[in-house]
Amino acid sequence: MGKYTEIYNVVRQIPQGKVATYGQVADLANLYGKARLVGYALYKVVLQDPEIPWHRVINARGEISYSTARNGADYLQRSRLEAEGIVFNPQDKIDLNQYRWHPSQPLDQALNHSSD
Repeated sequence: MGKYTEIYNVVRQIPQGKVATYGQVADLANLYGKARLVGYALYKVVLQDPEIPWHRVINARGEISYSTARNGADYLQRSRLEAEGIVFNPQDKIDLNQYRWHPSQPLDQALNHSSD
């Protein structure tokens, strides 16, 4: 199974109303220290793909990682998170203590719907 597939399998399991950091996704995909690779993988996801909730992955500071290369996806990400009940503070940060996803059981590695 490819690295991007492993990343997508983890991201698919983040529940609505929760977020994970790039580093957390990398660790859960057994790609320790590869947070940037998670960003690259999510950049390749079609924004309207309902199967991969890319918008639930944020940076370790509890922020959306803004980029001009994302062509407005930053604002789409925020609106999707807010629609799921996630609240941003006045500094545009998400409280990771409240909203961070903590898997309570081993990840379902059987999910294998995407390819690299």
